Amino acid sequence: MTSMSRARVARRIAAGAAYGGGGVGLAGAAAVGLLLAEVRLARRHVGNGSGGRVPTADGIYGHSYDVPGEPPLRLAMLGDSTAAGQGVHRAGQTPGALLASGLAAVAERPVQLRNVAQPGAQSDDLDRQVALVLGAPSPVPDICVIMVGANDVTHRMPPTRSVRHLSSAVRRLRTAGAEVVVGTCPDLGTIEPVQQPLRWLARRASRQLAAAQTIGAVEQGGRTVSLGDLLGPEFAANPRELFGPDNYHPSAEGYATAAMAVLPTVCAALGLWPAEEERPDVTRREGFLPVARAAAEAASEAGTEVTAAMPTGPRGPWALLKRRRRRRVPEAEPATPSV
Repeated sequence: MTSMSRARVARRIAAGAAYGGGGVGLAGAAAVGLLLAEVRLARRHVGNGSGGRVPTADGIYGHSYDVPGEPPLRLAMLGDSTAAGQGVHRAGQTPGALLASGLAAVAERPVQLRNVAQPGAQSDDLDRQVALVLGAPSPVPDICVIMVGANDVTHRMPPTRSVRHLSSAVRRLRTAGAEVVVGTCPDLGTIEPVQQPLRWLARRASRQLAAAQTIGAVEQGGRTVSLGDLLGPEFAANPRELFGPDNYHPSAEGYATAAMAVLPTVCAALGLWPAEEERPDVTRREGFLPVARAAAEAASEAGTEVTAAMPTGPRGPWALLKRRRRRRVPEAEPATPSV
């Protein structure tokens, strides 16, 4: 599927989400029976993403930057098993802990992490998770990172419904005053037990949903980072290194790769990234595009950021597409539990 046709499909899905439609399919009705049969077969090999212990990583990171009287930055993680960190054994290996440590190093300020992500969650669980984040007695987070979408594809949630729930979550968090970064649906076509033709269908469905998620999130004031790398080319090339023992969830190295892709956007959302890197670099094919075009391009290249840029014009809202230079994420030290 070309970038232009992917942009058209993503625009239709996002429009359906905004106006209550639900009939836009991800991979085509003729393929649904085969897709579901293959998904069930793959699940017998890898599980469905809802089992296994997830390390508790909540707490304060970066104590060496503590300044008396200055509160820590507040980071919340929402989403599915990817956001929770399923597949690793130590709290410091989870994406939340890695992002908290990296953010603390860049900001030179402690970071308090709260993770409400739920393994096995689909986008319709975001309403509950947002309520947990905003209903806490502590202040609203400075930034929220959402990673969701894989279970929507494998459970055949209509993409318009998926995007509607995500858009609502981003809107509620932004209205409350939090910055929001969404890691869009990863490429499910690289899971080892998945065979053709599901591999092609899963990749197509993943990218279509990721592009539609980008439109929905950006239109509500969030930023997105494509997470194809999470289960994408690097995982396909090094499956033993970047997948965990179940061949479905990432290993510690895999989560570090994902955190490295998301951290620059988290920092930029909080105004912590170098000013010279905020300008689009034409040598890296960065620039301003209609949001649907930007979303389609980002879905095809992992680690690409999309953020709102200009008011709506004749071709719809515009966005800035950036391919940020990744920074190595420092290894997370044990957190001090939150009080």
